[in-house]
Amino acid sequence: MTEAFKQRRDYVVRALNSLPGVSCLPARAPSTRSRTCRAPSAALGCRDDSEFAELLLNEAGVAVVPGSGFGAPGHMRLSFACSMPTLEQALNRIARILIARVDAA
Repeated sequence: MTEAFKQRRDYVVRALNSLPGVSCLPARAPSTRSRTCRAPSAALGCRDDSEFAELLLNEAGVAVVPGSGFGAPGHMRLSFACSMPTLEQALNRIARILIARVDAA
């Protein structure tokens, strides 16, 4: 399972870092713990990370947790404790929303 979580973590970090305005550093060790990444809230017209999380939930059908609840405002937390196909689908949905909104701006 450690290797599976490492592969999922690496995929999520790589996929998020390829998106406009997103910055994500890998966790020190692969685990089921969430990953915190810098979210492009303001660039998308969101007031804060809570509004950004709501946007992803409503428009992409992807749940993330605002980082402000963990002392990291402007960041989002997400878990990679699901299957790789689920992660791929979620990251593709996030990418569609971010790219469409950045292109429209």
